[in-house]
Amino acid sequence: MPSKGTERVIELVRKAGIFRPKDLDPHGIPREYLMRLYRKGVVQRVGRGLYTLADADISEHYSLAEAGKRIPQGVICLLSALRFHGLTTQAPFQVWMAIDVKARKPKGDGLPLHIVRFSGDSLRSGIEEHLIQGVTIKVYNPAKTVADCFKYRNKIGLDVALEALRECWLERRCVMDDLWHYAKMCRVANVMRPYLESLP
Repeated sequence: MPSKGTERVIELVRKAGIFRPKDLDPHGIPREYLMRLYRKGVVQRVGRGLYTLADADISEHYSLAEAGKRIPQGVICLLSALRFHGLTTQAPFQVWMAIDVKARKPKGDGLPLHIVRFSGDSLRSGIEEHLIQGVTIKVYNPAKTVADCFKYRNKIGLDVALEALRECWLERRCVMDDLWHYAKMCRVANVMRPYLESLP
């Protein structure tokens, strides 16, 4: 028979989607309750210090939620943002995440991360928030992601950037003004110009 404490923990884990033991502290619930549920198989460990209900539906974007929980100041970018928006055939095995140039490099703790350092408007602009597995993640919008892909074309490949631009345009995920805006912000307007001018 579950106690009131364990019932409350189950409720909190269900609401959060992905849960850390320290998330119990503001509720005054001992962390041992979470460990009891883990030992009974009611919750499962999905990463170092991260738990979810054993019967939870895991979405295809689960690793993004895990990254968002671990690094709340980070923003999903480049290949992972393309995948999230359905603008690429690439399936990155790492989560690509942007952090500030001055931020300490986060520990992945088993989660494969590819950290990219952004600064200023390039870091702060074009961010959308989405809820995945109960976790609010930050991800760059399609137009900003396309501009970032051109900026990092030497790292991810020009073909990936071109595919992203084509898909973004054909699926009407952005308007030309947005593409120009982020192209200028990311200082790739001259690189993108011929491709933007050739769009149907």
